[in-house]
Amino acid sequence: MDIRQLARGTVEWSRIERVVRTLAERYGREVVRVEFLEADNWLSTPCVIDEEWFVKIVSRQNAAVHGLLTAGRNVGAFSSGTEGFFDRFDTPLQMVEHEFEATVRMREVGLNAPRPIEAFEVNGLGVLVLEYLPEFRTLEDLGADELRTRTPELFDMLARLHAHGLAHGDLRGENILLCEDDLYFIDATRIRESYEREARGYDLACALAVLEPRIGARETVRHASAVYDSVDLLSAREFLDFVSLRPDHEFDSTQLRSEVEKVVELSELGDR
Repeated sequence: MDIRQLARGTVEWSRIERVVRTLAERYGREVVRVEFLEADNWLSTPCVIDEEWFVKIVSRQNAAVHGLLTAGRNVGAFSSGTEGFFDRFDTPLQMVEHEFEATVRMREVGLNAPRPIEAFEVNGLGVLVLEYLPEFRTLEDLGADELRTRTPELFDMLARLHAHGLAHGDLRGENILLCEDDLYFIDATRIRESYEREARGYDLACALAVLEPRIGARETVRHASAVYDSVDLLSAREFLDFVSLRPDHEFDSTQLRSEVEKVVELSELGDR
């Protein structure tokens, strides 16, 4: 069995049936069509209901795995010179409630995110219901030329998120969607309060890591520097080694460090 499947676990069919019946009752449907998605998603069982709702079913095993991943991220944050700032969830309900609230907040500040419908619990399972985006591509699906045209928009979105005291915490290619010519953020995680500066640096480091293999370090940092100042770029630099340890990021941290330092040096010379 794939380690990701083992980590995600399997929810008994009888429990999934109960979730589906509950959804049908809540939305006044006698019958619903369920499509389970093939996804390398460690932290939920994802499905689509009636091609209208995207549903995440979160088990206790999912919550436990999230706790282990969070502990590892906090150790990595400590190695980057700061205290751990990722928050964990003790129950499946807390996981889905947080994602619901994070999605609401992103939309409130004008960012694109699937419309959140509700989060609740059924038989110990957390259930998150979002608007279903029927046709989308992830950032990983875009060709290099198309990605270049979208890069300024991505950094603008990230900067808006940070300007309102929010952070994503899990920025990677599969959590950035292109739907009907608009970029969307999904799957934000929880950051502890009063760690906005550190979280901003970490988010920025993740964005640099996503883009560098596709459009190169120089162009990536150039676009980032259009919306982030030297302090933020240097903060991101300190997290690059930590981000490089994540299995979902493969990039040249040495090149990114070098380009960040060049941009910061030029900026400081210009200020003199």
